[in-house]
Amino acid sequence: MGGFEGGDEGGYWDIDTLPASTNHVNTSKSDRRQSTIEKTDAGYSIKAHAKVNIFLKITGHENGYHTLLSRFMYVEDLYDTITFVPCECDTFTIEGCEGVPLETNTIYKAYKALNDHTGDLEILDFFYKHKVVVTKRIPSQAGLGGGSSDAAAFMRLVKEVCNLLISTEELAKLGSTIGADLPFFIYNYTSANVSGFGEIVEPFEEDPLSLELYTPQIGCDTTLVYKTFKEHLLNGISLASFIGWDQLDSKTLLERIADPIMLNDLYKAALIAYPELKNEAKEGWFFSGSGSTFFRLR
Repeated sequence: MGGFEGGDEGGYWDIDTLPASTNHVNTSKSDRRQSTIEKTDAGYSIKAHAKVNIFLKITGHENGYHTLLSRFMYVEDLYDTITFVPCECDTFTIEGCEGVPLETNTIYKAYKALNDHTGDLEILDFFYKHKVVVTKRIPSQAGLGGGSSDAAAFMRLVKEVCNLLISTEELAKLGSTIGADLPFFIYNYTSANVSGFGEIVEPFEEDPLSLELYTPQIGCDTTLVYKTFKEHLLNGISLASFIGWDQLDSKTLLERIADPIMLNDLYKAALIAYPELKNEAKEGWFFSGSGSTFFRLR
């Protein structure tokens, strides 16, 4: 979930347009997960994990974008797989994302951003000899960050296989030009407080929770959910209502604040935009991001 009119499956802004006071990321590595890159005869592959928003609070609206404070937690057992498969290609080729135009695909945007930023011809040469194959398991428009996770995993894998001289911090900053969730996935933290427009990522030390997910057959358009929030709910935000939440561990937050509408400001907006979600809501379940996924502690 990102703090903008577009959320986790897209959204775009130039790095230079981000407010200077928030254009940074915590660089601690203590809670960063190890990237597992596999090399086989079939090519190079990396897992792109889903995330849930333990809480998500809108803090304001600046220059056309929403700002937020949220706790992101990665989901261990739900992930897409990004594989670079040997193939003679005339152009950049992606398989496994049927129905998504190339120009709007977050992986393609990441490819273009890396090329433009680094000017490294090794990237171009590599993808004349490899295609990108995406094995999808994360549902789209579900509040799980699938598109952003795929793009971030792609960028991390390209960095390794093409030996790019770019730091993780620089990669995260570049990722923020593609989508607000990318910095979290590029830093690859188990849990983190994410704020600003999504570009401030501060690792939170805690063990990942064992979660059960439920995604109904309802796709929630992030742009519409944010637009609905702005039109109906923006004037009612109270920053004092969630002071200290970023200091509490996720299990405590879910146990103390059992109201999913209180935990996630976008849930009420999603219910307005998609009234049928009310029929899917269950007691004891929480709402992730701006999509349609509900989760609970196992």
